[in-house]
Amino acid sequence: MPSNNLNIATCLQNNALKFPNKKAIIYPIGTHKDGSIKYAHKTYSQLNTESDQYARGFESAGITKGTKTLFMVKPGPDLFSITFALFKVGAIPVIVDPGLGVKRMLHCFNAVNAEAFIGIKRAHIFRLLLARNFKSVKTWITVGKRLFWGGYSLKKLSNQKPDAYPIADTNKDELALINFTTGSTGPAKGVEYTHAMINKEYQSLKLNYYDDPDHIDLATLSLFALYDILIGITAVLPKIDATKPALVDPRNIIDPILHYKATMMFASPALLNRVGKYGIEHGIKLPTMRTVLAGGAPVTLSTMETFQQLLSDDGSILTTYGSTEALPISSIDFKTLEANCRHKTESGQGTCIGKPLESVEVSIIKITDSPIDKWDDSLLMPTGTVGEIVLKGGIVSQSYYKNPKANALNKILDGDENRHRMGDLGLLDEEGQLWFCGRKQHRVCTTDITLFSVQCEGIFNQHPDVFRSALVGIGPKNNQTPIICIELEPNSNKSKTALKQSILDIGKAHAITKDIHTVLFHDAFPVDIRHNAKIGREQLAIWAHQQQTQEQTV
Repeated sequence: MPSNNLNIATCLQNNALKFPNKKAIIYPIGTHKDGSIKYAHKTYSQLNTESDQYARGFESAGITKGTKTLFMVKPGPDLFSITFALFKVGAIPVIVDPGLGVKRMLHCFNAVNAEAFIGIKRAHIFRLLLARNFKSVKTWITVGKRLFWGGYSLKKLSNQKPDAYPIADTNKDELALINFTTGSTGPAKGVEYTHAMINKEYQSLKLNYYDDPDHIDLATLSLFALYDILIGITAVLPKIDATKPALVDPRNIIDPILHYKATMMFASPALLNRVGKYGIEHGIKLPTMRTVLAGGAPVTLSTMETFQQLLSDDGSILTTYGSTEALPISSIDFKTLEANCRHKTESGQGTCIGKPLESVEVSIIKITDSPIDKWDDSLLMPTGTVGEIVLKGGIVSQSYYKNPKANALNKILDGDENRHRMGDLGLLDEEGQLWFCGRKQHRVCTTDITLFSVQCEGIFNQHPDVFRSALVGIGPKNNQTPIICIELEPNSNKSKTALKQSILDIGKAHAITKDIHTVLFHDAFPVDIRHNAKIGREQLAIWAHQQQTQEQTV
């Protein structure tokens, strides 16, 4: 193997040599008679050998270096064996979130023009019903029972000798995979991951969070289980609908944590809120859980406080900052937030997301909706001033796949690499901590002031009856009327008239929210499909406009 081979499949191969009998993944396979979840596992040796066999089968079927391969497989052992087999042959997996919906998924498929398709039976039925969107596919492989559509069966392709597969040699700039964003704030974009970028990401995760080789990670997202395997720790996959984490059965999270003595986990705020409240109601403690990473959307202090109560004194919950284009960027633990930042959040500074990690350079630039061709230090904003968050470093994706418009709007050329514009607004304070203030496209521009969503919402969220709030603007740009939408706590039973006034009173006490005069109550905010936590402010703005129009016509 050439020493400069950056193919990330070498990580699995090396881990299988170092600890062949160590459990790589633990996954649900059914239920016991008492209704509890039944689990099985694969060791690093088994996972490596299976991916070697799959790689040989894929090569015989025509999937080789550079083959863009769509795959729609449920979380479980096949997902990871297939992924690493594709890496081993040098193919390019294409990851599309199944919760995107048909229209958005087809947009992603058409943007890539994949040459191969690997999927379960249901995925192939989907492919056949919408065949004109898959004209570029020349090879298709069925996971499970293959019906009338021909192609290859994964089971038959895997009947290969178990010898080590010669992993394709890749350099730092070669494409490893294409991972589509959820499109929660615009059209889904195919993020290019090189082998070097994935190496940098997993090394940063290992250095900052996964420092103990004996960690057992409850992986609520498949991507984090992939990083677990690269790092060499054990990933426990809970029974969960990946598109509906907010509706997870809390027992499906708590039981495997207790049974397998999980020491860490990543989860969305929506999942943590649900599981945390259940745990408190039932007097549950998670004594082995040392690190909980919360991310995917801003995490409220109340959600963190609730889940923190399930942990032991040395356990901590951290709010993390990252994106499909770059992770990890920063993090900060609840105890520090509670002691040093809560009062600032409730006064309208935003959400503190910690100091940037050493693997990434974070800058704040002036706010503009226009492309920026080249980097110049004159773009930088002073300390403490809100601007757009921009990233530079090895963990940062350099490009969107065949999407020049998105690249123009989100990338800034700086020498021989690109900086990435996050589309998020924030500031760096005097201590070097990063504060998140909202999405750029969610800012509300009145005739007198520009309001930033998360800053304003932090003020209203402190009301005891408010579960969450969302700032929206209606009317023409630069002449918008700000409206605060409110989703109440489920147990709130106060009259909305009284609540409205008390909410407005909180706003009047702060300069940035004193001119917000309209409160609208919404039963359940629209949210993103991956984390069920990013608020769909675009949909809420349309709804708010309709509500205001109806009131004016009555």
